[in-house]
Amino acid sequence: MNRRHLLTATTALLAALGLAGCKDDQAGSEQAAAQAQTYQWKMVTAWPKNYPGLGTAAERLAERVKTMSDGRLTIKVYAGGELVPPLEVFDAVSRGTAELGHGAAYYWKGKVSTAQFFTSVPFGLSTQEMNAWLSKGGGQALWDEAYAPYGVKPFVVGNTGMQMGGWFNKEINSLDDLKGLKIRTPGLGGEVLTKLGAITVNIPGGEVFTALQTGAIDATDWVSPYNDQAFGLQQAAKYYDYPGWQEPQAVLELLVNQKALDSLPADLQAILTEAARAASQDMLDDYVYHNALALDQLKKGGTLLKRFPDEVLDAMQREADVVLGELAAQSELNGRIWASMKAFQALAAPMHSVSEKELYNWR
Repeated sequence: MNRRHLLTATTALLAALGLAGCKDDQAGSEQAAAQAQTYQWKMVTAWPKNYPGLGTAAERLAERVKTMSDGRLTIKVYAGGELVPPLEVFDAVSRGTAELGHGAAYYWKGKVSTAQFFTSVPFGLSTQEMNAWLSKGGGQALWDEAYAPYGVKPFVVGNTGMQMGGWFNKEINSLDDLKGLKIRTPGLGGEVLTKLGAITVNIPGGEVFTALQTGAIDATDWVSPYNDQAFGLQQAAKYYDYPGWQEPQAVLELLVNQKALDSLPADLQAILTEAARAASQDMLDDYVYHNALALDQLKKGGTLLKRFPDEVLDAMQREADVVLGELAAQSELNGRIWASMKAFQALAAPMHSVSEKELYNWR
């Protein structure tokens, strides 16, 4: 290579390196700008302010996201009724009034009937089974499909675990005792009780105590000892019935406006996802611990625990099969969801029969 050609090649190489350096500088600048940008989001919830387990979980999630993102994503939490009514959380997130919502899917059944599958199914999946179905068994994809038309992305953000059957002002000794009973039970459990002759209502949690105390309702389910004691339901009803056939577990969901989620850098999206996962385990731990303490206190305070009679549970299970079949028949998507849940429950049952179930019986 002669001197002239060598100079030309050297000049071209330096120019190429210069362009590459410019591109690297530009990419670095864009990355730095993305990392410097901050986001201030709103979260509307279905819960009273700082309500144990549910309201506090929303606050903890916001704190966790702020810490993990080093303040780049901050979330202001609104209790039910502060920005929107408790039962309008889904609509608020869908419209973009708030970027985030914290609630339970069956509250939106008037808007999205399919949502009822994703809180709890009577006589259905346990907490561990539900979490596994959503994360490994195809449930999350079905949940995403159900909410996508509304511009909402759902995440699991907690679970109360196994619930109680509810508070009653009279003993439930037979099916006749359910006829005409005014009871607050949301979701699919409420539909089952309606078929058995009860009169069911769906009211926000903050109104449950007053309704029970004044006789506007005769009975109510809420959650489990931890939350029920916090509401003082033991002061408004005498009998605490079990098992929680209507909610063998209860998923709490984080609703995210899809456009808002897409606007976040990839690292903040990952932080929000993992913060929700951590919040889910934190809530379950919270309920296992505090339910044990609260049940002991309720029993010492005079609450009467009463198991539903087999006759009543058998009838509830029969009607639950009818209700779920009717819901599954409403749409092709509903049919796929119910088939998937039943298949997963059948798959998981044999393992539970030789593990947790057997151990609990012997203990």
